Amino acid sequence: MSVSRLARLIRQSGRIAEPAPPAPALFAGAEVFGGSVQVRFINAGGCNDCAQEVASAFGPVYDVERYGIRLVASPRHADVLLITGAVTRNMIEPLRRTIDATPTPRFVIAVGDCAITGGVFAEGYGIAGPVSEFVDVDLSVPGNPPAPDLIVEALRRMTGR
Repeated sequence: MSVSRLARLIRQSGRIAEPAPPAPALFAGAEVFGGSVQVRFINAGGCNDCAQEVASAFGPVYDVERYGIRLVASPRHADVLLITGAVTRNMIEPLRRTIDATPTPRFVIAVGDCAITGGVFAEGYGIAGPVSEFVDVDLSVPGNPPAPDLIVEALRRMTGR
């Protein structure tokens, strides 16, 4: 198939995607972001199940970026901290430094049962506790792991889109 024929087919078919569900209510205080947020993802010591679901939320199927949500590599550029996993003893100081490096106003979203309560790892020797013991959590996404659409909905509450 020639490139011009392929380009013509793409132009004719347009964007083929599921329509976006209705916009959720904007989280109180998130209006300061103007409908666009930068997210720093932190795995504080989980098993990576929630991390895989977060990756799916930012992948082509759920495409959370179409709602004005973007992953950033530095906490200095972040508006929202998306934290998964129970906080391990080795992650206490890096988590505190990340929180200190994130400008205010900032919001913290705890994703998954381990981040919210410690989950199945709560009594583990290397676990310091849930995320809420180290930072004020604004929004929680329960599940073990939560489905990507629930993560997308929580992030959409930060943009209102």
